[in-house]
Amino acid sequence: MTVNVILFTLLIAMVFLVIISRASGGDPTLFGHQFKVVLSGSMEPTFQTGSVIAVDSAIDTANLEKGDIITFSESEDKLVTHRIVDVVQQGDSLMFQTKGDNNDAPDQQLVLADNVVAKYTGVTVPYIGYFLDFSNSQMGTAILLIIPGLLLIGYAFFTILGALREIDPKNKEESTTS
Repeated sequence: MTVNVILFTLLIAMVFLVIISRASGGDPTLFGHQFKVVLSGSMEPTFQTGSVIAVDSAIDTANLEKGDIITFSESEDKLVTHRIVDVVQQGDSLMFQTKGDNNDAPDQQLVLADNVVAKYTGVTVPYIGYFLDFSNSQMGTAILLIIPGLLLIGYAFFTILGALREIDPKNKEESTTS
């Protein structure tokens, strides 16, 4: 019974993880927070490579200040998470000077407020990012859905087989005594 519950819970958790990852376009979202995988060591020791951080995409960039950790779009397909080291106001444009905690110098380009996509919420889960990154791949999706499902089916098969073995000897005894 306990094995059945564990396997079923594992299957449901994997399905939930894969569906959330796919529905949100790659990054899982839960309770309004997106979960981003840390792919480099630029923010160590604050975030270790392979960690998952929670970010809030519902932010007012006018309220960001020095010391905040933001996720911004560096290019069309690349997001970066660094700390704000200076807030720069040039005319009507609000920009941020950013720097990775593990980098020697600030980033070369100022970040436009329009390019900020999220702010770090303070939640970090170490090492689970490797798992999330794998689950977003096609092979990871297949493995995370198929293996727990096969384990559950296999366990059910052996449970049914064991129940049939228990029933079968009782039927033989009843037929010999009558």
